Amino acid sequence: MVHLDEIKFDGIVLHKIGSKATDEGITFSKAPLRTSEEVNELLLHYFFSPFKSREYYHLAHDNDINLNEIYSYASAIFADKSALYEQSMNIAKHLYRNSSHPNIKSGELYVVYFRDCIIEGEMIDAIGIFKSENKDTFLRVRLGGEGEFGIDSENGININKLDKGCLIFNSMADSGYLVLAVDNLSKSAEAAYWLNDFLHLTRRKDEYYSTEEAMQICNEFVTKRMPEEFEDVCRADQAEMLNESAKFFKENDVFALDEFERDVFKSPEVIDSFHAFKDKYESDRGTKLNTNFEIAGDAVRKKNRLLKSVIKLDKNFQINVLGNSELISKGFDREKGMHYYTLFYNEEF
Repeated sequence: MVHLDEIKFDGIVLHKIGSKATDEGITFSKAPLRTSEEVNELLLHYFFSPFKSREYYHLAHDNDINLNEIYSYASAIFADKSALYEQSMNIAKHLYRNSSHPNIKSGELYVVYFRDCIIEGEMIDAIGIFKSENKDTFLRVRLGGEGEFGIDSENGININKLDKGCLIFNSMADSGYLVLAVDNLSKSAEAAYWLNDFLHLTRRKDEYYSTEEAMQICNEFVTKRMPEEFEDVCRADQAEMLNESAKFFKENDVFALDEFERDVFKSPEVIDSFHAFKDKYESDRGTKLNTNFEIAGDAVRKKNRLLKSVIKLDKNFQINVLGNSELISKGFDREKGMHYYTLFYNEEF
């Protein structure tokens, strides 16, 4: 989370980025914007409100970080704040070059220099790069001179809906700076241009990332691998195992792989299968699962849906299994040709 209390604007530049697919080009501003304190307060809300998680990134490049264009432009601005306007034009050109997909909309590009951002307990400067693409329709009520009311409509930017943005903090420069990024429009292929092509980001390997990764691999193993490898595993067994996994992440401060395996998987055969699955998971994704780390509670809350233990039965029923799979059994009615579950309980609430 970024604390807004002390943040100050130290320059803001606005350019218009057209659609490259239709050769609309770029409309450059003549000079940095001049804004009032009232507008600055609205802009702070617009720019910062989408960044609610600790999902940090670094700017990256396959060969040399200095070849990442945004890293180069940001470094020049951090070295000399007076370069903001010049480098904002380079940023605009770079964004336009990476906006060739026909579904990418034109929009306004904001390049902003912020002072006194408090992030992870440190007060540092930051560069914000934001793009607005969608417009909302607003109604404006007018009061005439003789007490008559009128209503007009106009298109404008909703300050509660930032389309695309990133915050580059002047920290960890050798690793590609500390970056927060958001793309609220789409997860489709053309939308990936902002995070992948324009910014070229990689996730920071911290406890937040490790918590997410461990929850993801546990979910995939229980829901995908186990039914393939163990014939006697039913959905109720899977649900109980997901419950145990969720319980572990909620009740422990530290993730230790061997302890997690004993508490959740228990059986040596299942643990061996998980090891094999983990090795393939790491190989396929070119990553390495951290086997000992502090569990990030905010990551657990955000990704808790991965470990939801719900059995969906056609479109008629859902069974939310909270524990003790021995009280639920599955059968098959030959006469009706349908599966069924039997649930045992003491009280009905």
